[in-house]
Amino acid sequence: MFSGRIALVTGGGGGIGRAVCRILARDGAQVIAADLDSRAAEDTVNSMINPNTHLALGMNVADKASVEAGIKSALEALRAPPSLVANAAGITRDNFLLQMDQAAFSDVLDVNLKGTFLVTQAAVMALVEHGGEHGAVVNVSSISGKIGNMGQVNYAASKAGVIALTKTAAAELAKVGVRVNCVVPGFTETPMVETVPDKVRNMLIKLTPLRRFAQPEEVAEVMAFLLSDKSSFMTGASVEVTGGLAM
Repeated sequence: MFSGRIALVTGGGGGIGRAVCRILARDGAQVIAADLDSRAAEDTVNSMINPNTHLALGMNVADKASVEAGIKSALEALRAPPSLVANAAGITRDNFLLQMDQAAFSDVLDVNLKGTFLVTQAAVMALVEHGGEHGAVVNVSSISGKIGNMGQVNYAASKAGVIALTKTAAAELAKVGVRVNCVVPGFTETPMVETVPDKVRNMLIKLTPLRRFAQPEEVAEVMAFLLSDKSSFMTGASVEVTGGLAM
């Protein structure tokens, strides 16, 4: 499905990002696994089919220079820019609004929202500059970005911003042949939710009609669909993968 395509996946060192890397590689893509933790990115590459054909990169998505250096390194190594981008890098710094400090608020927006902007901008610019014919971007939002979640004012705000960024980028980038969509996951079995107390976890499961959290692969399969030509007339869409969770 992705034979001959190069894919950049941020947050590729774990969670949904790692699952996306593995699925894209399984389906024929040459994958760049980018993560702030370069060793985790290398572990992802080593776990993928045909590991020697893929690339692990250290990248801080919140830093423009780091993003641009990563794109440049990928170009030098693979001789072509990525035409597929999965923005899966994300962090949480949970606290209630009245107890949250400015740094916790800013850090989450820097990674989750600004990082999505910086990577999309740099990757699409490289694709256009090197004559790429078409591309696709898929961003990771969250159901928290649509309905809010107590203790996550920063995270919810960042993920709401990802939805708005997706719709705007889709309108602007259609003229250069790039589609932009996003997934809106519910609670997913990733390291990010490991700190959720059992009492809260059980409550969230009860609120989810499918009565469980998602597996990363279940979100990643939808992301792969949005990157593929099977979704060729979709752009600006936000696809919920929540097990029916509406909170």
